Amino acid sequence: MLTRRHFIQTTTALFSSAIATPLMARTRPTGAEKAAWDAQVTPAGFDPATSNPWGVHPRFLPQRVVANDSLRVGDVHVDAVARYVYHIEEGGTAMRYGVAIARGNLYEPGTYTIKRKVEWPHWTPTQNMIKRDPELYAGLQDGVNPGPENPLGSRALYLFQGNRDTYLRIHGTPEARSIGGRASSGCVRMIMAHINQLYPNVRTGSTAYLYSAEESVVARS
Repeated sequence: MLTRRHFIQTTTALFSSAIATPLMARTRPTGAEKAAWDAQVTPAGFDPATSNPWGVHPRFLPQRVVANDSLRVGDVHVDAVARYVYHIEEGGTAMRYGVAIARGNLYEPGTYTIKRKVEWPHWTPTQNMIKRDPELYAGLQDGVNPGPENPLGSRALYLFQGNRDTYLRIHGTPEARSIGGRASSGCVRMIMAHINQLYPNVRTGSTAYLYSAEESVVARS
């Protein structure tokens, strides 16, 4: 199993301070709709480092941190204990964002390839989700159209292993107050304004590492 210790030898050594399937839609959102929704989910005068109308803990706001030189530029790392996602940048830095991870044993540590990216995606619950919680998901089996209330939010990064879609995503969420917790059915959640910032910087073909949620080492800013 891929554990967090593969990623974090000590936090100060690596970073120092400063499930769903796409619905084949009959119609896709227009550029005007996407722009209007982006404006709706972005706070007025948005400053990533300080804007916090969602009331999350300040440590979950975006921050640029120092990264270990051994980490490959472009890769994405999810620290399931501290609830952070890091995107490794050129120049020895990384952008860090707060996340929510899956409930209980639904979280799946591993190494994945980001093979697809979608702005304002459709969403359909998986058959496993419907079986686990039919009262919640059975009525949604035909899918949910894009928009600010869609469970995948404004952006989604699709995680594959080889050519197999794992149905795991790193995605926006309309439930911003879940950030920092264990809330999803398998995916990694981000605040929509934050993933909107991250999304254009992540290339398809990049590797995403999801580390174990059972490690006891806690990252510090």
